[in-house]
Amino acid sequence: MIHVIASISVKPGKVPEFLEAFKVNASHVKNEKGCIDYVPGLDFKTGLPPQVLDENMVTVIEKWGSMEALKAHLKAPHMLAYREKVKDIVLGLSLKVLEEA
Repeated sequence: MIHVIASISVKPGKVPEFLEAFKVNASHVKNEKGCIDYVPGLDFKTGLPPQVLDENMVTVIEKWGSMEALKAHLKAPHMLAYREKVKDIVLGLSLKVLEEA
């Protein structure tokens, strides 16, 4: 199983617009072969150190059955359309791809 943590920096004030587009696309992603889980998350203020909060960051937590499934996901037509739709409100993206230890 492959785990992905995608941190997406969104322009200030644009998180609701981003999440709307994300959720429409997520319905397609969840139907992809090999997709086990695909959910967005927002920072939740807990007061626990060393938590760093960023109201303009959306963290996507993904689980895939294989690396091949993840690679196919990145090239899927709905992903290309989604990236085009959000390109003007996304400032940056970082990925962490993990395998179970």
